[in-house]
Amino acid sequence: MGIERPFWRAIAVFRVASLLYAAVLMAQHRGYAEPLTGWLVIGVMGLWTAAAIFAYSVEALRRWPLLVLDLLVAVACLLASPYVQGAQQPGDGTMPVPATWIAGPVLAWAVHGGRRLGTVAAAVVAAADLWLRIHGPDAPVLINGAVLLFMTGVVVGHVARLAKQAEERMQRAVEMEAAQRERDRLARDVHDSVLQVLALVRRRGQELGGEAAELGRLAGQQESALRSLFIRPASPPPAGVADLRTLLMRYGSAYVTISTPATPLALPGPVAEQTAAAVGAALDNVRAHCGSSARAWVFAESGDGTVTVSVRDEGPGIAAGRLEEAVAAGRLGVSQSIRGRIEGLGGQVSITSAPGEGTEIELTVPAVIGEAEEDGRTSRP
Repeated sequence: MGIERPFWRAIAVFRVASLLYAAVLMAQHRGYAEPLTGWLVIGVMGLWTAAAIFAYSVEALRRWPLLVLDLLVAVACLLASPYVQGAQQPGDGTMPVPATWIAGPVLAWAVHGGRRLGTVAAAVVAAADLWLRIHGPDAPVLINGAVLLFMTGVVVGHVARLAKQAEERMQRAVEMEAAQRERDRLARDVHDSVLQVLALVRRRGQELGGEAAELGRLAGQQESALRSLFIRPASPPPAGVADLRTLLMRYGSAYVTISTPATPLALPGPVAEQTAAAVGAALDNVRAHCGSSARAWVFAESGDGTVTVSVRDEGPGIAAGRLEEAVAAGRLGVSQSIRGRIEGLGGQVSITSAPGEGTEIELTVPAVIGEAEEDGRTSRP
């Protein structure tokens, strides 16, 4: 993965710096009875440092054989320290020949496999270091190095694993965004070609009647199904949030045309359900007063903090005073099923109609999630 590259570069810098530090200690000859042997060990460390830096830079070589060999070389150089220090090992202040260089494999294991493998590598190197101190003459047993190795393996492994997970999530987000862009492109292309043809077939079939009417009805069903397919979200919406487009598309048919934007109309679940129910009540009125084959159009769009849905038909229209008479007679379809629902959500209803010119009902609800959720809870029947 790309996120690992900075880790491997940092480990390479650490290996070189640790090698130079070990060379400086050897040049000072502090506590080393056999400096020539020590320089031989330093030479082995230098060769392996160059080989390891190259090998870890190639992703195909970052496998178990390289990791195990890296750990074995570090332990071998560490176990060679008694031969360099000689029989008279001073107790305090004498670093092993590899000095801090032995932490390189621990870092590599941690980056490759996370904190668990980092802990395993740290345990192997720490065990070798403690074994030398326990069996060395007059050598005090110090655990400082072991503790630091374990901390290195755990912390670096944990950070490396978090970085990998973050990269995976980012990659998934990029793929989802690319898929959504492709989905939108296909939706535009289909809308400009296939959907237009199906809509034309549906209209012409209704005009011609007979067998052509059945063909038009089937074309209308396929048009509705195809529109529903392309507005289906690529990923599930957040909890408690619904896409109003999906709820409206279930009303689409050969006689009802649903037009929605390409982007989601996100509303709190209760608000979206109540708005869709109000649209359904308006379409029920169209069928009841204009006939089962009456044409209707539903348009949905988002505005400045609001979502507006319009339901229009080409029926006989509503005569002046007709709605007031219906309320007085106890028929509450418009006043409660439509106006009551929307106003209960904090929205507005506008009805435009004239005899012989059809009717248009415009429903406007707030699109602010926080406020709308509270309104939706209070408006539930």
